[in-house]
Amino acid sequence: MNVLIVYTHPNHKSLCDAFLQEIISACEQNNNIQEWKVVDLYQEDFNPVLVFNERKRRRDMHTDPDYENYRQQIIWADKIVFIYPIWWGRPPAMLLGYFDQVFAANFAYRAKGKYLAEGLLEGKTAVCISTMKGPAYYPLFLLNNAHKMLMKKAVLNFAGIKKVKFFEFGSMELPNGNQQQKLKKIYSYFKRLQH
Repeated sequence: MNVLIVYTHPNHKSLCDAFLQEIISACEQNNNIQEWKVVDLYQEDFNPVLVFNERKRRRDMHTDPDYENYRQQIIWADKIVFIYPIWWGRPPAMLLGYFDQVFAANFAYRAKGKYLAEGLLEGKTAVCISTMKGPAYYPLFLLNNAHKMLMKKAVLNFAGIKKVKFFEFGSMELPNGNQQQKLKKIYSYFKRLQH
């Protein structure tokens, strides 16, 4: 199994980075994982701004050479892991810009009839690991689970990735947020991961 880790946090002293390090350690110990790669969108200075003009046409995004490396990483991966904080009830703009540009029509999906689309990334699975300052129930009760709906339904399922697992960790800035227990949970999950 090939695992692609898309890391989206500007601070490498963050809890998101601690989750990243646990996943890397677990991948190294898991015989089911042949290879793993990390894409650090902030470190790579990924430009999340979507541009359409005479030179960059929307219909050609699936062949845009600026994103060929990212498309090849998606093709290579069996499992895609997204690590990010929840800001304003949603993932960072950096990650949303990644989806805007990499998950393009005729790469991640294609039109099927007038109103339907066909996901082209079938067979892949995803894991979403998110942290937030607020309590874990906040997105569910106050935001109608908007974050999960966005990631699962509007992006990943739409692109054909039907199996999506979520780890949402709230109250992460509190001293008693059980951070070590949650890090162990992620390590254990990835160490036993089979696909």
